[in-house]
Amino acid sequence: MRFAGAATGKSGRPPSGRLALVVALALAALGMAPSVARAQRLPPDAAILDGFSRVVFGAEFRGVFSDDTYLKRFAAPVRFRVENRAAIDRAAAVRGFVRQVGRSVAGLETGMAGRDEPANFVVHVVDRAAYQRTGREIYRNPFMTVPGNCIVRAVYGRAGISHADAILVSDEGEPLFRRCLVEEILQGLGPLNDDSDAPQSVFNDTSRLTTFGPYDRLILNMLYDARLKPGMSMAAAKPLLPKVLADTKRRLRLR
Repeated sequence: MRFAGAATGKSGRPPSGRLALVVALALAALGMAPSVARAQRLPPDAAILDGFSRVVFGAEFRGVFSDDTYLKRFAAPVRFRVENRAAIDRAAAVRGFVRQVGRSVAGLETGMAGRDEPANFVVHVVDRAAYQRTGREIYRNPFMTVPGNCIVRAVYGRAGISHADAILVSDEGEPLFRRCLVEEILQGLGPLNDDSDAPQSVFNDTSRLTTFGPYDRLILNMLYDARLKPGMSMAAAKPLLPKVLADTKRRLRLR
């Protein structure tokens, strides 16, 4: 049986106030934006393992009869296609991020689908005016209200994710587009749930990260480790995770 899970992206206004300004200026003097500086600090291993379990063994949105409690990821190479319907063509940015993900995650093969090759991950770039219409087309539900500022829908079963569709809004500024690009593509690869306790992650709708930072690289590399399999339960994966984490941190040279 296959189910569809979705993850949405939200954005807020930057923090204001004297303290935030002082911190931002200090970090700028060091050559770091506040979000980048926070992203460099990994939490303790126990928090990473807890965060991994939260985002991998669940989904932010699920069907009434769906079972999403197992590990979800693509078992086959991921072939992307960009469907640009926006006034600003973002296809080059999407292709660039797909290349970055492919270089950054061991065990995951990504690439753009050829002209006559089927795609199993479609990125729909739209203007805000077309967001609801595009979401209803993807969900095949003409009456639904599509949530969030951006969204990804993944179709999965115990054999893995078979298809994903991400909707990114192009005409509401660079920060929102970059955030949605990173969050929805990464979540469409498997970590479909959110974790409000991970401020250094795009899998947290309250964070303001717009980059593929160390924490999220760690989570994706753990997810695509060969020792973990699509359809694996949390109970089956749990004994393996400390070793997977240690090996992944060492390979990525993360502390």
